[in-house]
Amino acid sequence: MHVKLPRFVLALCLLFGGSNMLNAKQLELERLFADPALSGATPRSLSMAPDGSRVTYLKGKAGDANRLDLWQYHIKQGKHSLLVDADSLISGAETLSDEEKARRERMRLFASGIISYSWSKNSDALLFPLNGDLYYYQLSSKSAKKLTDTSEFETDATISPTGRYVAFIRNQNLFVLEIASGKETQLTSDGGGDIKNGMAEFVAQEEMDRMTGYWWAPDDSKIAFTRTDESGVAEVVRNEIYADEIKLFNQRYPYTGTANAKIQLGVVTLKDSSVNWLPHGDNEDIYLTRVEWTKNARYLTYQWQSRNQQQLELRLVDLNNNQQTVLLSESSNTWLNLHDDLHFLANEQGFIWASERDGYKHLYYFDFKGKLQRQLTSGNWVVDELDAVNEKQGMVYFTGRKDTPLERHLYQVSLKGGNIKRLTEAGFDHALVMAKDGSSFIDSFSNVSTPTKVALRGLDGKVLTWLEQNELNSSHALTPYHTELTAPRFGTLKAEDSQTMHYRLFAPKTLQQDKKYPVIVSVYGGPHAQRVTNSWSPRDLYLHYLVQQGYLVFQLDNRGSYNRGKAFEDPIYLKLGEAELNDQIRGVEYLRSLPYVAADKIAIYGHSYGGYMAIMAMFKAGDYFAAGVSGAPVTDWALYDTHYTERYLGHPAQNAQGYTDSAVFPYTDGLKGNLLIYHGMADDNVLFTHSTKLYKQLQDKGLLFDMINYPGSKHSMFGQPVQTHLHKSITQFFDRHLK
Repeated sequence: MHVKLPRFVLALCLLFGGSNMLNAKQLELERLFADPALSGATPRSLSMAPDGSRVTYLKGKAGDANRLDLWQYHIKQGKHSLLVDADSLISGAETLSDEEKARRERMRLFASGIISYSWSKNSDALLFPLNGDLYYYQLSSKSAKKLTDTSEFETDATISPTGRYVAFIRNQNLFVLEIASGKETQLTSDGGGDIKNGMAEFVAQEEMDRMTGYWWAPDDSKIAFTRTDESGVAEVVRNEIYADEIKLFNQRYPYTGTANAKIQLGVVTLKDSSVNWLPHGDNEDIYLTRVEWTKNARYLTYQWQSRNQQQLELRLVDLNNNQQTVLLSESSNTWLNLHDDLHFLANEQGFIWASERDGYKHLYYFDFKGKLQRQLTSGNWVVDELDAVNEKQGMVYFTGRKDTPLERHLYQVSLKGGNIKRLTEAGFDHALVMAKDGSSFIDSFSNVSTPTKVALRGLDGKVLTWLEQNELNSSHALTPYHTELTAPRFGTLKAEDSQTMHYRLFAPKTLQQDKKYPVIVSVYGGPHAQRVTNSWSPRDLYLHYLVQQGYLVFQLDNRGSYNRGKAFEDPIYLKLGEAELNDQIRGVEYLRSLPYVAADKIAIYGHSYGGYMAIMAMFKAGDYFAAGVSGAPVTDWALYDTHYTERYLGHPAQNAQGYTDSAVFPYTDGLKGNLLIYHGMADDNVLFTHSTKLYKQLQDKGLLFDMINYPGSKHSMFGQPVQTHLHKSITQFFDRHLK
C-alpha cells in the first residue's frame, strides 16, 4: 500500500532536490570512502562532564582524521578548545594486547590516539588508556601523570566514584591503584589461563553488550567482580589469514549447544582484599547479564538469566547479611531482550525499570521491595532507553518512538505518571547524551536529507551551542554532490499476518518515461536492527551512488527486526530465515507492481545477517531474485555462539530440525541466479568457516558462483582500500548481471 507522505518528508524532498547549485556532480565511488568524510566531521565519544560544566568529544587531527585528540566545549566560557593532545601523551603506533584488539573490534573502534576516556565523579580529572598504560590528566594543572609503566597491558580502566583510585585489569586479575600515592594493590591472584577476574566473557562482550566484569561501590569501599572459568568451554583453533601469514589462535568458543563459561560473582573489600562470594543457585548453566549497585554500598543487584533466555530475575543482595531477594522477574514464551534501563532512586525510594511485559518496551516504577507502583509509559510504541532521572523535580527523561517508529525522540514524564511531553524537533532522528540531572542534553540529529548535526540544548530545545553544525556550505565535502541526491520515499506494506512493515525506496529525481529500472534490495533483516528510519547514515551514500548508476534501491524492515514490539519480533522464533524471507518476497511483489520496475532484474545485497538473508533469498526464492551479493554470511547456525543463537533458535537438542531448516545448506540446489560471496579472512565474529563450508558444497554440486576473500579483514571490513575494492566489485557484479 502507499502512504501519504508527512509534510516534513515532502519538505525534505524539496530541500534535497530543489536547488540548482553550481558545479553539482554525481558521486564517485572512490570518493565515498576517502577523507574528508562526505558526511562531515561528526564529533566522536561525546560526553558530558558529571558536573555539567563542559562537553568533551574526540576529534581527528587536521592532517590525520583517524588520529584523535580530546576537545572540550566549556559551557560557562562559551568556547571550544583542545583539551588534551594525544601526541602529548604518546606518539607513534600503539602496541595492543590481543584482548584489547578484540575489545576494540567488538566496540567498532578504529582509530589511534585518544580513543576512549572517562571522567572522575568530581569532573576534575580524566583517565586515558594508551598503549597498554594509563594516563591521569588533571584539569587544574593541565598535565598528565602516567600511572602505570609496565611491560604488561592494563585494560578496562576506571576511576573510582570518589576519585581516589583507579581500577584496571592486568594479566586477567583485578588491580586498584591509589592515585595520590601511586600504590598498587592486587585484589585477585588466580587469574590466568582459563580463569579471568573482572573481565567480561566472550558472549557478554559479543552478545550482551557488557564490556566489563567489575563494578565500583558508590563509596569506593568495595568492588563487585566476576570470576569466569572457561575450562569447560570447547577449545578450538581459529585461524586468521593475512596477506603474508596465517595466525592461529587457541580460543575457548561456546558453539551453540555446548558449555558456556562458569561464572561467579564476588565482592572484594579494598581494605583487606577479602572476597565475599555471592551464590546464585545450584544451576551453573546460566547467564549473569548485568550488575549494578544501588545508591547505598550496602546493596548490590545482579540480573540472572536462564540459559534459554526466557526467564530473568533482578536480584538484590544485602551485603550486611548476604540475604538475597528477587526484586522482580520477567518471563517470555520466546526470549527476553536485555537492556540497561535500571535506575535506583536515592534513599531506597525505589527504582525505574524497563520491561516488555505488555508487548512493547516501557518504563515502570517499583518500590525498593519490588512492588509495582505505576507504569510510566504505555502504548503501541517502544522506549529506546532511559536517559536521566531528575529526582528533585520528579521527572524521568527517555528516548522513544511515541510519534513514529522511524524517529527517536527525547521525552519527559513525571514519576507520578501522567502526560508524556516530547522535547525534540519532529522530522529528525535524535541520539542523546543527557546531563545526569536532566538539565541539558547533547543532541546528535539528522534525517534522510540532512547529515548529522550536533548541538548542546536546554530542555526547551534551544541551542546553547553547536558542537558541530555541519552546514552544507562551500567548504563541506558533500556540497558538490548534494543536489544530485534524492531523499528516499517512505511507505508501508502488510505482512502475511497483517502486521505493518515500513520500507524506503531510493529512486532518481525523475523517472525516465517507459524505462524499466533494475532494483537492488538492500537487506539486513535480523533481530536488534532497524534500517528504515528517517536518519542520515554514511553507508546510505553507496545506495545513492547505485541510484545514480541507474538502479532503484529498496529497503524493508521485515518481521524479526527491532523497535516495533515483541509481536513484530517473535515470528522468527525457532526458525530463522523463513518469516524474514517471506516479508522480503512481499516487498519484491510490491516492486513488481510498479510500472517502472524491471521485474526480472531484482537483486538482493546484505552483510552479516543480511548476507545470510541474501543467500537464503538466492537459494529459496530464485524466481524473485536474479542476483545476490552476500557479505560475511552466517551459513550454519551450529557454528555460531550460544547466547545469540539459542535466543532465537533454542537449544539444538530441543530444536534440531529448526537448526537444519535455518541453515542455508538444505537449499543450495535452488540456486538459479548469479551469486557473489565475500568474507574477511580474519573475521572473529562470523568465522570464515561459514563461507568455506558453503564454498565446498557449491563446488561439490557443480554450482557456479563468484567469491572475493579479503586477507586480514575482520567482520567490519574496516579500511578505505578494502571498502573501495569491495564496493567496486559489488557494483561491477550488478552491472554484469542486471544491465
